[in-house]
Amino acid sequence: MAKPNYQYEKRQRELAKKNKKADKAARKSSGKPDDPSDEPGMDVPADGAAAQPDAAQPGTTGDGRVA
Repeated sequence: MAKPNYQYEKRQRELAKKNKKADKAARKSSGKPDDPSDEPGMDVPADGAAAQPDAAQPGTTGDGRVA
């Protein structure tokens, strides 16, 4: 029976961690959230401009009711 190659498995885990960390750093440096729909109360404009909270819209309150 063959022996497990623990060094290879460990190296693969380290490379996966390194790649994941690099991906996370790239996302953070881009300044954009992964999924803007995850943030409640944020509008997602089509032109890619900065998102504004719902409460900042005139005539509405923070919970979506019309003032």
